[in-house]
Amino acid sequence: MSIDRRKLIIDAATKSFSMFGYKATTMDQVAKLANVGKGTIYTFFKNKDELFHDIVSAMVKEMIHEADDAISPDRTFGENVHYALYRILEFRNEHQLMLKLLQEEKEMGTLAVLDMLNHIEEEIIHYLKGKISAAMKKGDIRENDPEITAFLLLKTYIALVSDWERRHKPLSSEKIAELMKFYVLKGLSK
Repeated sequence: MSIDRRKLIIDAATKSFSMFGYKATTMDQVAKLANVGKGTIYTFFKNKDELFHDIVSAMVKEMIHEADDAISPDRTFGENVHYALYRILEFRNEHQLMLKLLQEEKEMGTLAVLDMLNHIEEEIIHYLKGKISAAMKKGDIRENDPEITAFLLLKTYIALVSDWERRHKPLSSEKIAELMKFYVLKGLSK
């Protein structure tokens, strides 16, 4: 049985980025954690940025998969948006690497981390934009600019889930769904 060195490297780098953040992770650390020579890493990845991007891209795919699993054809567009966004933000709050990236960006403002967080946000918006466009084609919601709508849905949801909790008692999933319906989705409903 052959050892998948690429997977060992990715697992080790994910662990290092999750524990120490982007800035403090070195290729030497990753090599040590993966139990491979540093040169072995460079046979798969040009540099730390490429390795980081590969890991975050896999995490985004996992996040989108979680959102898709939350969607049910027997629910309304608004209900599915709620479940999908709630699952994305749950994933974000449970995934150790995501938590470390958010912390590093907030505390240190590491440019590579900020770029990656922007990339993650763009991927989520792209995902939502696709769902919004499909709902418009089916006649489930009014015509709108799907990119702006996706942006507003995501930002409103983040505000209700994360930002609200900084100064207030956390809102239940049901309350968030009710608020999203009242403030955002009623305007989209036919």
